[in-house]
Amino acid sequence: MNGRTQKISKEETCPQKNRTVSEGYVGGQTFLWITENNLTDTNQLGDGLLEMIVSPSNLNRAYQQVKRNKGSGGVDKMEVESLQDYLVIHKDELITSILQGNYRPNPVRRVLIPKDNGHRKLGIPTVVDRCIQQAIAQVLSPMYEPQFSDNSYGFRPRRNAHGALRKCQAYITEGYKYAVDLDLEKFFDTVNHSKLIETLSRTVKDGRVVSLIHKYLNAGVQVGSKIRTSEVGVPQGGPLSPILSNIMLNEMDKELESREHKFVRYADDLLILCRSKRSAERTMSSMIHFIEDKLFLKVNREKSQSAHIRKVKFLGYSFYKSKGEGRLRIHRKSVAKMKAKIKELTSRSNGWGNSRRKEVLRQYITGWGNYFKLADMKNRLLRIDEWYRRRIRMVIWKQWKRIRTRVKNLIKLGVKKSKAWEWANTRKSYWHTANSFILKTTITTENLRKAGYVMLSDQYRKVSIKT
Repeated sequence: MNGRTQKISKEETCPQKNRTVSEGYVGGQTFLWITENNLTDTNQLGDGLLEMIVSPSNLNRAYQQVKRNKGSGGVDKMEVESLQDYLVIHKDELITSILQGNYRPNPVRRVLIPKDNGHRKLGIPTVVDRCIQQAIAQVLSPMYEPQFSDNSYGFRPRRNAHGALRKCQAYITEGYKYAVDLDLEKFFDTVNHSKLIETLSRTVKDGRVVSLIHKYLNAGVQVGSKIRTSEVGVPQGGPLSPILSNIMLNEMDKELESREHKFVRYADDLLILCRSKRSAERTMSSMIHFIEDKLFLKVNREKSQSAHIRKVKFLGYSFYKSKGEGRLRIHRKSVAKMKAKIKELTSRSNGWGNSRRKEVLRQYITGWGNYFKLADMKNRLLRIDEWYRRRIRMVIWKQWKRIRTRVKNLIKLGVKKSKAWEWANTRKSYWHTANSFILKTTITTENLRKAGYVMLSDQYRKVSIKT
C-alpha cells in the first residue's frame, strides 16, 4: 500500500446501493432456482470454470453459507438479512456482469480487532461480494485440496488446530526436539499480488476467474470516509482469504517437503521440527532466504527463533517430553490471556446482572476448555480455580453492599450473628475479604456450582476424558 488516498462518490464506490425489496418475494424461497445438487467435475480447468462458479447450485450454496455465517455489512451498509431480496431482483444482471468481466467489487470496510500487542486488521466485504467470494472459494477448494501438503492444517475441510498439535507431538516422540518457529510479519497485509496471481494461474486456466480474483485483491480498503488502494495483501474477513493464503503458502510447504523437513503449518503459523540445535539454526537461515527472496514475504526476525521445543509457543500450546513421549501443555501466555479475560468478565463495571455474568463465563470457559483440552494442566487449573473463585466471591461481596444485606446473607449461609456483624463491618478491601476464612467456608465451591458457575477444572475433566 503506497498511502495514496482518494475520494470517491457513493455511486462510484457502492454500485450495489439503493436496492429495493422484491414485491414478488415469498418467504422461505432462495434467490436462485434449484437445480442439480452437485457441481460438475472441478478438474475441468479450462474456460468453463467461471460458468461453474456462477452455476445455480454453486451460487445457491454460497448464499446459504453467507446467510449462516451472518456478520456485519460492508461499505454499502447492506446487512445479510437484505441479501436475499437484493439477489431475487438482480441475480441475472449480477451473473451477466461477472461472465462479461464487467463486475467491479466494492472496497472492503476496515475493522480493527484487539490482539496481543496491537490490533489485527480485518477487511469486511459487502454481503454481495461475500456471496461471490464464497462461490469462488467453493470451486477452488476441491481443485487445490489434492495439491496441499499433508502437514497443512489451517482453513481446510476436516482439519483443525488439534490435528496440527497432534502431528507436532508425533514428531517430538520420534526424536525431533528442536524447533524453528518462523513468524511471517503481517502476512495477510503483505502478500505480493503478482506472485499470488502467478501461482494461481498454474492451476486456474480460466483467465476470467484469475481476473475476477485480481479485482478483489485490488478493490481497495475504506478507512473512515476515504478509500485506500490495495496493491499488496489479502484482506482478512472475506471467504476468499483463507484459500488464497493456503495457495500462496503451499509454495513454502512444497519447498520444505522437497528438503524432507518435518514441519506443521496452520495458516501462517509455521513450526519446523529438527533433531539438533545446529540443524534448526541452518534451517531457519535458509528458509528465511526462501520466504523473502522467492515468496516476497517478510519474516519478523525478532519474533522468529530456533529453540528447544520447551521454549516454543505454537497455537497457544507449548511442548515437553515425558518418558520418551511428546506431550502438550498450555503456554504461560495463554494462561495470562485467559486470566485477563476472566478478570474482565468478572468486573463489576460492566453493569451485568448475575444471570448474564454466569452465562458469559460458562460460554467462555466451555470454549476455552474445549480448545485447550489436549494440554496436561489438571493441577494448574486447580490452582487457577482458586483465583477464579476468589474473583467471584469478590463480586458477590461487592453486591452485598449494605451492612444489613451482608449480615442477612452470612447468617443464611450458617455464620453466627455476632460473627456476621463483625465481618459485615470489615474495612478490609474487597479482594482481601474475598480470600477470608468466613467467605471461603460459606461461599464454597459447591455453593458456586449450585448457583450456576462453571469451574475450569470441571470443564477440563469433562472434555479431557473424551480425548
